[in-house]
Amino acid sequence: MNIISLENICKSYSEKALFNNINLGINEGDKIGVIGINGTGKTTLLKVIAGIESYETGRIIKGSSVNIEYLSQNPHFHEEATVLEQVFKGNSPVMTLIREYEKALEDENAKDNLITSLTSKMDSMNAWSIESEAKAVLTKLGITNFNAKVGTLSGGQRKRIALASSLITPCELLILDEPTNHLDNETIDWLEEYINKRRGALLMVTHDRYFLDRVVNKIVEIDKGNLYTYNGNYENFVQKKLEREDMSRATEEKRQNLLRKELAWIKRGAKARSTKQKARIDRFEKLQDAAVDLTEEKIQISVGGSYLGKKVIEINNINKSYEDRKLIEDFSYIFTRTDRIGIIGPNGMGKSTLINIICNKIKPDSGEIEVGETVRIGLFSQETNHMDENLRVIEYIKEGGEVLTTKEGLKISASQMLETFLFTPSMQWTPISKLSGGERRRLYLLRVLMEAPNVLFLDEPTNDLDIQTLTILEDYLDNFPGAVMAVSHDRYFLDRMAEKIFSFEGYGKIVQYTGNYSDFKESNNNVPVVEVEDKVKSINIERKKDKALKFSYKEQREYDEIDDVIATIELKLEEIESEITNSSTNYSLLQELLEKKEELEKQLEEKMERWVYLNEIAEKILQEKSDNFDKK
Repeated sequence: MNIISLENICKSYSEKALFNNINLGINEGDKIGVIGINGTGKTTLLKVIAGIESYETGRIIKGSSVNIEYLSQNPHFHEEATVLEQVFKGNSPVMTLIREYEKALEDENAKDNLITSLTSKMDSMNAWSIESEAKAVLTKLGITNFNAKVGTLSGGQRKRIALASSLITPCELLILDEPTNHLDNETIDWLEEYINKRRGALLMVTHDRYFLDRVVNKIVEIDKGNLYTYNGNYENFVQKKLEREDMSRATEEKRQNLLRKELAWIKRGAKARSTKQKARIDRFEKLQDAAVDLTEEKIQISVGGSYLGKKVIEINNINKSYEDRKLIEDFSYIFTRTDRIGIIGPNGMGKSTLINIICNKIKPDSGEIEVGETVRIGLFSQETNHMDENLRVIEYIKEGGEVLTTKEGLKISASQMLETFLFTPSMQWTPISKLSGGERRRLYLLRVLMEAPNVLFLDEPTNDLDIQTLTILEDYLDNFPGAVMAVSHDRYFLDRMAEKIFSFEGYGKIVQYTGNYSDFKESNNNVPVVEVEDKVKSINIERKKDKALKFSYKEQREYDEIDDVIATIELKLEEIESEITNSSTNYSLLQELLEKKEELEKQLEEKMERWVYLNEIAEKILQEKSDNFDKK
């Protein structure tokens, strides 16, 4: 069933044409990934489909009963709202009812009939299930303090709350703009599984290639104002795009051959301007107009860098804590010139802190770091707010360096490097304030490289960079003549660049592994990773103000009964399987039993997920009681 259709949509910004008569149909069950170079209009396409941005010509056909849920890269938040209120978007009927019910439970003078009435309303609106799903999704996303004020949370936590809100909101089309940003590797694995189970259509922009490979069944590429659709996942897209480009080259070569023949005929001329001759001239002009644009917007980074001596960086027994939270404990490491290190771990564990300590942006509590005399550090951080938005693109780059010298001794000017990074001569005089987020990240990356570092530290380099830029960056790192350390949640990037993994595993512990991310996962499938919030300090302060964590009435009842419920379902499954074995010759009965078995297995899976969630909460309640007892 078709959910929404775009017909001949055109959209421009100033003189730049983003969409040139594009067409797209989204059907039920479609899981579509949108890709393209930064600045081509991926986010704009999502906003047009979501009804947030207008378009110039064409039309969009959508059923009146089709609901669309859109997750922006920059969601709007109410600073005073609690986490749950934000998830339910403030004044939803479910949130209002939950607040009334919780207030009644806390009121010692509340009458039993009021609680009974509210309980009945919660049942009729399925509020218990909706609230439980919200809490389960938030917990999986690393948010466990449901009553914390949104204003006290970090940017990463806010983004995860917005993601949770979008995931639990019923809709026929879910639109996600960079959903994996600010998520750690374990959470991205969970999100993959959640979206694969979810019914309804999905449209998303993401640069996580493993995510695209495992979730989507269709790729939409925006290229030079045109839209190309490929059935299948990312691997299939790469193969089909190569075939499309080969076909375009063959078509252009054939056209050029015809042009040469026509040109030769026209140059020979004719004694009379006959109708036949005029038709040949018209044909020649049409062939000229039918040129296929084969220019490929590829970023080619010439490896530059200054001489790096034998001594690189030595880290000796460094320690770092914030408040009562130990981030780094007694960590030592000696860098070599060929190191390729990936840093992983849940948000808030201290990954960025480690890089900032090594780069002398933050001082350790103890220990020391020795940097070799020839070391020139290049730091590509998460933030771009240090960029002066009033500067023009070329002015910003020239602050880093006027010329970059390649390893072959060639000198490349700042303007030439900008062109290789897809900043045309006209764009080079554009103020930074007018660039998209992805274009700023690309510009910032070039600025770091223009300073000719010989040791690179990359903090979440894959955020907001398009796939084409990432592939070229990875190729650049293959040939970079120095050490590289990168914090990343992009599993594909870690597999491509890393030869060692530093894993933050809680309480200041950093464990070193040999190999890339897939090697790490294979050898650590059963190793639990400690999950913590991003801004531990602010959350701890907020928790002290909140009341003790506890089950709701419905959750307590469900927790008390869920073991028996699971046992009953498992018993029914055993009985069904026995009946299936004894009914192999009765086709109609066998079909009926198989359907019952499938339904029971689905129920069992749902109850097991609820069992995990409820037991996690129960353990937290028990731990909180134990901590409070110890304090007394």
